Amino acid sequence: MVETLDGCRWLYNHFLEERITAWKDDKKSLSRYDQSNTVKGLKIDNPFLKEIHSQLLQNVSMRIDLAFRAFFRRIKQKETPGFPRFRNQFRYDSFTFPQSGFNLTNKFVTLSKIGNVKIKLHRPIEGVIKTCTIKKTPTGKCFVTFSCNIDRVPVEQPVNPSIGLDMGLEHFTTLSNGEHIENPRFFKKEEKALKKAQRKLSAQEKASKARTKARKVVARVHERISNKRHNFAHQLSKKLVDEYNTICVEDLSINDMKKDNFRCINKSISDAAWRMFLNLLDFKAGCAGGRTVKVNPAYTSQNCSNCGNRQKLKLSDRVYHCPCCETSLNRDRNAALNIVTIGMDSLRKDFQSLALEATGL
Repeated sequence: MVETLDGCRWLYNHFLEERITAWKDDKKSLSRYDQSNTVKGLKIDNPFLKEIHSQLLQNVSMRIDLAFRAFFRRIKQKETPGFPRFRNQFRYDSFTFPQSGFNLTNKFVTLSKIGNVKIKLHRPIEGVIKTCTIKKTPTGKCFVTFSCNIDRVPVEQPVNPSIGLDMGLEHFTTLSNGEHIENPRFFKKEEKALKKAQRKLSAQEKASKARTKARKVVARVHERISNKRHNFAHQLSKKLVDEYNTICVEDLSINDMKKDNFRCINKSISDAAWRMFLNLLDFKAGCAGGRTVKVNPAYTSQNCSNCGNRQKLKLSDRVYHCPCCETSLNRDRNAALNIVTIGMDSLRKDFQSLALEATGL
């Protein structure tokens, strides 16, 4: 598998160099199919490519094509994209069988020109397997991922029960029923161990065995943080989807929140991993027949959830006290109540418009 990975990485870098040279010399843009057609000739001059399944090599040309498509798309959107770059052994970590070349049994996955590899299948496969991807982590572990076509339409659930979520840093999220989910701060808890491992890494001589060993220690710390964060997001999203059919959340622009005016809390925002949690919540709710409703977060913290009065608050103000109706409650819960109210109103309007379309009015 390592030799296959190295061969695919070599081909990726070759295709990238080929595209750069073709544009510099002839102002010509190579397509995915132009480069795929050269693979047969490359096998003659590079015999190690013959030991790699043909579809893996075809998939490499698709990857480099996707990289350039993403680059040009960001340019059109007036962003500042990075040009596709050459990959070393630490930045090219997977290969994919897009159609065939693999077979799965209970204990083994058979990979063409690699052989039988023993696996731990953590759950039964559903549907028809379409692709098979082998990925190697920085700590040296290998995982196989199957993408499957599942012909199953979830049964749509009723609107209620519903809940609103207000994302935060003091608490990871506050529910409209008053429940607080504490922020686990996984990175902050592991930061001391990470700094210690990074200091040892920087002290090692480059290209030495000791540096390779120290790099794996750093990778293990990062992997431990990532595993904890993923587990937390999966567990919490599953719990909410099991209890509620409609979940109203803020439509957060997290990239904008990480800009200069929020620089002091950038690390905390990244550590909280709101986007990962919200994506999992949306996915799991859809699979269960429920729904997530995104709400514009503007003024959700400033409006009174009881009477609608608006007043400005400082970040240090943790209790919302309304001078009009004398409502006094936690600031985050007040925001969560506003979020669920707005979300349910928008959902009700959507249902009404669909009903009018169905009747032809």
